[in-house]
Parts: sequence; structure tokens; C-alpha cells
Amino acid sequence: MSFSSEWYSLETEQQSLIRSFQGSLPIPIGAIARSLGINVKLSTLSAGISGEIREVENICTIKINRHDVKARQRFTLAHEIAHFLLHRDRLRNGIVDDVLYRSSLSNALEAEANRLAADIIMPWHLMKEAEQKYNALSSEVKFETIAEESELSTTAIKIRFGKL
Repeated sequence: MSFSSEWYSLETEQQSLIRSFQGSLPIPIGAIARSLGINVKLSTLSAGISGEIREVENICTIKINRHDVKARQRFTLAHEIAHFLLHRDRLRNGIVDDVLYRSSLSNALEAEANRLAADIIMPWHLMKEAEQKYNALSSEVKFETIAEESELSTTAIKIRFGKL
């Protein structure tokens, strides 16, 4: 499988910057955010809210719910970075994503952010390497092991591999 259409909509410089962090698992998602000039804060957000992104006076800040598990926080950060890259023109009023990655944006825009987030934090070349590395394991143990190595949820890994 290749990258999503959202990946190909990015500027070449953005793709190159992200690729420079995709040498091994886990992807250093916080470093990607910093390299894009995004401030990231762990915050206590309302129940059911995983993350939010807002731009004020050309400074972009992402808040991640400190009460979510680390794997959830990592994917949420990738999702909010995807909003930054794809939907920056909509950030003035902020985007708040609930635990199902729904916001006031359309479901189509949220799906775009999810696809690009997967490209960023679960790049295919590393997913395929991990799949081959753990190929002798049962499917369930293989996905759990890849999730642990990626510092993501087993559910996210299964979705990436089309198993959910």
C-alpha cells in the first residue's frame, strides 16, 4: 500500500521534513510537531475530548488530553498535526476533536486528518518491515508487538493493516 491522497497533497518540503523522522519506530511525533513550529501542551481537557488545535497570531498550539493513555496521545498528536497541514485555514476558531476524532468539521475532513495521521505515525515502509520481522508470531501477537514497538494502540495498527 502507498501513501494516502492527503500525503500527496502536501508540499514536497513538508513530506521531506516528515520523512526525515521516519527512520525507525516509534516515530518521534513530538519532534515533528516542533519542527513544524507547533507548540504542544499536555492539558486537562473536558471529558471525551482527546485534542484540540488552535492558531492565534500565527502561533499554532496543540493541546493533548493528559488523561488519555500514551498511545492515544501519540495518535491524537499526529491527527492534530494533520489538521495543521491540511486544514490550516480553519484553525482560527480552533478544532476540538472528541475521542472518536469528530469535531465541528465535516466527517470527510476528519477522515482526511486520520489518513494523513496514519501516514505520518505509521509509515508503510516501517509497518511492512515490522510485519515481516514478526511474521512468525500469530496475527494477534504480531499486531500487539508492532503496537508496542510503535507506541500506538493495537486497534490503530490493525486499522492500518486493514484488519478492522
